[in-house]
Amino acid sequence: MSKAFTKEDDAGLEEREEAAAAAPAPSGGKRYITPEGMKRVQAELERLWTVERPRVVNEVSNAAAMGDRSENAEYIYGKKKLGEIDRRMRYLATLVDRLTVVEIPRERAAADDGKVFFGAWVTVEDEDGVETTYRIVGPDETDARTRRVSVESPLARALLGKRVGDEVDFRRPKGPTVLTLVAVRYTPPPGDVGPEAGAA
Repeated sequence: MSKAFTKEDDAGLEEREEAAAAAPAPSGGKRYITPEGMKRVQAELERLWTVERPRVVNEVSNAAAMGDRSENAEYIYGKKKLGEIDRRMRYLATLVDRLTVVEIPRERAAADDGKVFFGAWVTVEDEDGVETTYRIVGPDETDARTRRVSVESPLARALLGKRVGDEVDFRRPKGPTVLTLVAVRYTPPPGDVGPEAGAA
């Protein structure tokens, strides 16, 4: 693969990432995020700027001091890594500017078990009696492992505005089902783990 092709490919990826960060939500409205989600985005941006980028800059500088850069694998790899970090930082900075943080009103958090809004932990029971808890979050913080589902997803759309005891028809990949709302919370349920749990 030629260097020219690699550069063009990287430039195309960068443009796509920046366009994704700047794009409005799929519904055409604002891009929402929970306070916790925004903290994670800002923490990643801070870590890249203060830890990762200086470390890679130092590695590139040391590799450059070794001589011929065209044959220096450490230098070439370091420059590529630096480009990836810079691209990710631009993406996150654009994202931070575009996102709207949705704070959960104190009275709603204290009440729990009310109506389903953005940020809620919603426990549903399927027709087999199996209970599952999901949290409705912004599209930029979805996490299947911890059951964070996008507010734009079909499941979230079916649940928004409903109350405990309501039933909703929902089409899963394995077929349609009826879900019954068992609980709606605005504080984490016992045992809830955020997306950063287990991340390494």
